[in-house]
Amino acid sequence: MANTSAQPSPKTYLVGLVLALMLTAFPFALVVWGSLPRMQILLVIAIAAVIQVLVHLRFFLHLDLTHTPRENLLAIAFAALLICIMMGGSFWIMFDLNHRMM
Repeated sequence: MANTSAQPSPKTYLVGLVLALMLTAFPFALVVWGSLPRMQILLVIAIAAVIQVLVHLRFFLHLDLTHTPRENLLAIAFAALLICIMMGGSFWIMFDLNHRMM
């Protein structure tokens, strides 16, 4: 069984930082240069955001779903629920304001 009490190495944090920076810079560059159609850029941003959440969970919070206790899984599920509620509410407000302004 793996030793879960060992401290993560600085290399782990460095890999996470590089991945996070790349997952931020790539969609940003696509928006700035406008090299793809709008819907494809939005799709790339959404995919990069999901991957970046997974990178943060793995490399910075050290949550691994293979040996994760139940409390960590519940925390992840609760955080995902809150994110969905916040995003849904934000989209609802933006679309409602757009409808009222037209």
